[in-house]
Amino acid sequence: MSEPRDDHHDHDFGLACDDCAGPVTDSSISLAWYRQPKIVLLAVSALLTALGFLAAFWAPNWLAIAVFLAAVICGGYYPALAAWDSLLNLTLTINTLLVAATAGAIMLNLWGEAATLVVVFSLGGVLETFAVDRARNSLEDLIRLAPPTARVIRQGVETIVAVALVKMGEFVLVKPGDSIPLDGLVLAGLSTVNQATITGESIPAFKKPGDSVYAGTVNLNGSLEVKVTARAHDTTLAKIIHAVEEHQARKSSYQRFSERFGAIYTPALFGVALAVMLLPPLMGGPWRDWFYRGLVVLVVSCSCGIALSVPVAIVAAIARAARQGVLIKGGVYVEMLGRIKTIVFDKTGTLTYGDPAVVDILTFAEFSENKILEVAAAVERKSGHPLASAVIAAAEARKLPKRRVLDFRALPGLGAYGRIGRNVYHVGNLKLITAHDIVTAEAALGAAALESEGKSLVYVTENDRLVGLIAIADTVRETAAAALADLKRLGVQRLIMLTGDNVTTASAIASQVGIDEYRADLLPDAKAAVVVALQNEGGGAAMVGDGINDAPALAAASVGIAMGAAGSGIAVETGDVVLMADDLSNLAFAVQLSRRARRVIAFNIGTALTIVLVLVTLALLGRIQLVPGLFINELGAFLIILNGLRLLR
Repeated sequence: MSEPRDDHHDHDFGLACDDCAGPVTDSSISLAWYRQPKIVLLAVSALLTALGFLAAFWAPNWLAIAVFLAAVICGGYYPALAAWDSLLNLTLTINTLLVAATAGAIMLNLWGEAATLVVVFSLGGVLETFAVDRARNSLEDLIRLAPPTARVIRQGVETIVAVALVKMGEFVLVKPGDSIPLDGLVLAGLSTVNQATITGESIPAFKKPGDSVYAGTVNLNGSLEVKVTARAHDTTLAKIIHAVEEHQARKSSYQRFSERFGAIYTPALFGVALAVMLLPPLMGGPWRDWFYRGLVVLVVSCSCGIALSVPVAIVAAIARAARQGVLIKGGVYVEMLGRIKTIVFDKTGTLTYGDPAVVDILTFAEFSENKILEVAAAVERKSGHPLASAVIAAAEARKLPKRRVLDFRALPGLGAYGRIGRNVYHVGNLKLITAHDIVTAEAALGAAALESEGKSLVYVTENDRLVGLIAIADTVRETAAAALADLKRLGVQRLIMLTGDNVTTASAIASQVGIDEYRADLLPDAKAAVVVALQNEGGGAAMVGDGINDAPALAAASVGIAMGAAGSGIAVETGDVVLMADDLSNLAFAVQLSRRARRVIAFNIGTALTIVLVLVTLALLGRIQLVPGLFINELGAFLIILNGLRLLR
């Protein structure tokens, strides 16, 4: 149970369930029970209620009434304060209901029922708070990931400093087993880091000088010296926490519907209870009997199960997604993602890695692949050609020796040439080679096959004879094909790729990942226009991109899904759903989780309303008593909440 307060009173169906859901920072449940006045008073109230029933059999009636009254005062103290608080705000709450029903029971001289009412309602509130805190604590755990202090190296001396006081550019030491305090770049040391809290990746990542590390991740087995690249309030983890804190402002249609419904439902049920209490007696019915039935209607019509059927499932789904490295920025996106039938993908950086790499090498004459790479890399190191980095990286990956190039000359629009030893080498495109009239039929055939696969070609010649072809392409992510196949199995009807590349490249990538539809030669604004057109066809469309140059299309989509946000702060800001790791398999997980959440919410709302309808009908017919109705109502509410918490698994 939580303290009376004047905020967070706008739960679903217009019922401010003060004891059912407090703010995320409420740590009352985390304290030992004997240090919480409300739970102590509840325990005392329960004990006094039990003693009151014993006294009703073995002691004078006045003594039993006194014990029951003490039980009501102890157990009802905090609910009464909360009820008064809600009345001042002109709000009908569960606590208002409890006070009214308890007062009515006392008027009927039902002291035992009044005491039981207080105990059961209060106990239900405590149990429901425990249940709700399970979901909330999964989000609150994010806040506790980053350590409060850091080992900062200042003037060669290691100093323990609060993370909020560490400045950009300072150096921190992270020892084995420590959590990394701030985002940064590794300057020295080798280690593996568990990044699951940020990216959802189960396998620890190897870190070496030059690699990025993130606040809240755990250094496993080596010491790292890290240069801080973000202040405490601007780390990737801080941005995640901020986005999570904002999620309540973005409500789903379920939540908006429940609020509109609550504006009618709650006053109507209170009106029904009053009508049952007053109208039949005015027509000659027994006053006591109908007043009692009205009390039962009051008790069974307002339930924490109704109030929490939506928010518990939403919070649980968002928390579960966050543990998997998927950040969902609100209940509205939980719902919308589960409805999506069309998903649009940017190609570069999303379906592919976005970094050109050497994928094929064709050799002619006596040259080997390594020799081709060796001489091409030697020339390319001086050229600055857009594809040079791919050739150089491939040579370095094979640990090939670096050759000295003399007489280097860049040939704009064609390539470059240089002398290695006694031989002259040309490295460039087809125009450079045809200018020397040295393309053979064999080379032309091989080049055509590679270009048909969307690969860019670098020709290598030695002394005016063609000795090799290097094919360079943007490589497809290993998880892309499997992730898209999973989406198809989930029933996503259309998967569409958008790219600024030419049709040949687009076709090659689409066939590799299993996409049937694609649009090529698109600028960012054109991508956004395609997304808008798809949405106008009905059913909405999600857009998956890297969150940087895809911002217009992400903003235009029903749900913008940014990926690789651990390496891009812009992606955290841009996407409605953020895949923290460069892992498309998490997209299928997010879609499946959203669909589960939709099913759970629909089931919870239907079940809660069914329970209320049955209990109110029985109360009107006089077929259920106050205490049994109360127990059934609270049990149903608790089971509904537990059903919502299944989303945490």
